[in-house]
Amino acid sequence: MSKPKVYVTRKLPENIVEPFQKYFDINMWSKEDEPVPRKILLQEVEQVDALLSMLSDDINDELFQHAPNLKIVANLAVGFDNINLADAKKHDVVITNTPDVLTETTADLAFGLLMATGRRLIEAQEYIRKDKWTDWAPFLLAGKDIHYQTIGIVGMGRIGTAVARRAKGFNMPIIYHNRSRNEEAEKELGAKYVSFDELLTEADYVVSLVPLSEETKRIFNKDAFAKMKKSAIFINAGRGQTMIEEDLYAALIEGEIAAAGLDVFEKEPIRADHPLMKLDNVVCLPHIGSASVKTREEMIELCFNNFKNLFDGKDVLTEVK
Repeated sequence: MSKPKVYVTRKLPENIVEPFQKYFDINMWSKEDEPVPRKILLQEVEQVDALLSMLSDDINDELFQHAPNLKIVANLAVGFDNINLADAKKHDVVITNTPDVLTETTADLAFGLLMATGRRLIEAQEYIRKDKWTDWAPFLLAGKDIHYQTIGIVGMGRIGTAVARRAKGFNMPIIYHNRSRNEEAEKELGAKYVSFDELLTEADYVVSLVPLSEETKRIFNKDAFAKMKKSAIFINAGRGQTMIEEDLYAALIEGEIAAAGLDVFEKEPIRADHPLMKLDNVVCLPHIGSASVKTREEMIELCFNNFKNLFDGKDVLTEVK
């Protein structure tokens, strides 16, 4: 009996993929840091039974029409806004993602981004790199405290709750806004549920961790930034399209808010000449929220275990419905 054919849209470490070779006929795109060209992807899926995709891959009706044998797509991310779920359902293709295994790692990055932005860490390093440090001064690169400052988390799911736990360790009052109340977070962490507008006006650090949906698209816009404190810092480690970058840039230039830390952008990747990259009070990262070696390895293994379960006739582990 022939093994199910799997196509992987980026080159992954052989030591992670090798144990699954006995179950699957695995073919991978040859490059780790470049997406597979659309034309090649559409050719490759013609014979495959399973597809391991990245957030940069557009998984839609066009692809499904080129893949008559495709039974499952495993997205190497907790997000899945690159996948048209209606099209997948129409073609009877199971979609999975990688929640849970990346929660703590992403929360580490989100809180680290908050700290780096608030305390101006990247700016301070560049200050030395540019050989500007000639003497000590009382307010040299003075930033914003983390402790006792109010954190406002928009999106109190798994990652939002994990960020709130870190904030509690810094004695930060925690307010949050979510589609529904998170009573566990309220009980465990003393988090207070507030309206979106209340959060914007009260928080010292506004942290966006919401998934992308019609309700969350572009919610961080001119009006939202205008409601924040002038001393507020905006952190986005969720999805880039929840904000309007042009409005954020204007808010920073005009002093509507103090700073921003971003791991995601409206269109990725951004280049060195991006307007936000030119501002000293902005920290920009290349979408590395879950990028620890251990977590990425576990995410890949979860994708293959979803494949294995499906072809063994079992329920997949993390189906997106």
